[in-house]
Amino acid sequence: MNYRHAFHAGNHADVLKHVVLLALCDALTAKPAACFALDTHAGRGLYGLGDYAARQTGEADSGIGRLRAAAVEEPLLRRYLDAVDACRAQAGADAYPGSPWLLAHALREQDRIACCELQPEEAAVLKANFAGDPRIAVHARDGYGAVRALLPPRDGDVRINRGLVLIDPPYELQLEEFTPALGAIREGLKRWPQASYALWYPIKQRRVLQRPFRSAATLEAAGGVLACELLVRPDDSPLRMNGSGLLLVNPPWGLDRRLGPALKALGELLPEARMAEPSRLEWLRPAA
Repeated sequence: MNYRHAFHAGNHADVLKHVVLLALCDALTAKPAACFALDTHAGRGLYGLGDYAARQTGEADSGIGRLRAAAVEEPLLRRYLDAVDACRAQAGADAYPGSPWLLAHALREQDRIACCELQPEEAAVLKANFAGDPRIAVHARDGYGAVRALLPPRDGDVRINRGLVLIDPPYELQLEEFTPALGAIREGLKRWPQASYALWYPIKQRRVLQRPFRSAATLEAAGGVLACELLVRPDDSPLRMNGSGLLLVNPPWGLDRRLGPALKALGELLPEARMAEPSRLEWLRPAA
C-alpha cells in the first residue's frame, strides 16, 4: 500500500469527514454511558501542514485554509474549527488533527478508542503520538479484520453498548474497495448492531457509485443508511477527486437535521466553481 495521508491532510475531504466525525462524537457523549470508537484506517493521527508532503500538494489551502479564512458561524463548522485550534495549541501552529486526535479530543475519560494502521511506519508514529493516553489502543493490523477481532467492545468484563466505527480506506482498489468495506460493516452490524458506522468514499464520477449504493441500501440497519456528500468540482472526471462522501449506517437520531446546515455552508465555502448541488444528504435506506 503506497498511500500516505500526509500529502492530503486538511483537504476538502478531511474537512467533510472531520465535521461529521465530531458531530457523531457529540451525539454519543450527550449520554453519560461510556462509548467506544474504532478507527480502522487511522494513519498517524497528527500532521504538519508545513511539512514537505503537505506543501507538495497544497491541498489544505482549499480545505481547512479556506474555511479558516471565512467568517464561519454555523455551529458544527465552528465546532470543527475550535478542535483544529485546540490541536494547534497543543502541537504547533501548522498542526492538523487526524481522526484519532479528534476522537481523543471529543470523547471522555470513561470512553475507549482503538486505532488500526497497517503501514509499519505510520503505526509507529501513531503509537508514539498517543503513548500518554490510556484510553487509546493502537493496533498495527488490518482494519477490516479488526471489526471481527475487536467487536463487540469491552472494557474489562463490561461490554460497551454505544459507539462508532470509522472506516476510511485509501481506495487503492478504487470501486472494488467497497466490497471489503461494506463486508466489514455487515460483520460489524452482526456483532455490534447498536453502533453507528461511517464509511468515507471519494467522488470522481458520482454515477459509477450507484452499484455500491445499492449494496449499502441492503444493509440491515435499524437506523437507516444516509449518504452525506460534498462536491468541490463537477463530478465529470475520473482522473481527479471532485468531492467525497460518507455513508452513515445507523446514524444517531436527528443527525441528518444537524448536518444539513453544515453541508449547505460547506457547499457555499469550498467549491471551486458554482454548482447546482454541491452538497447532498440522501437516505439510501430509511430509518426503521
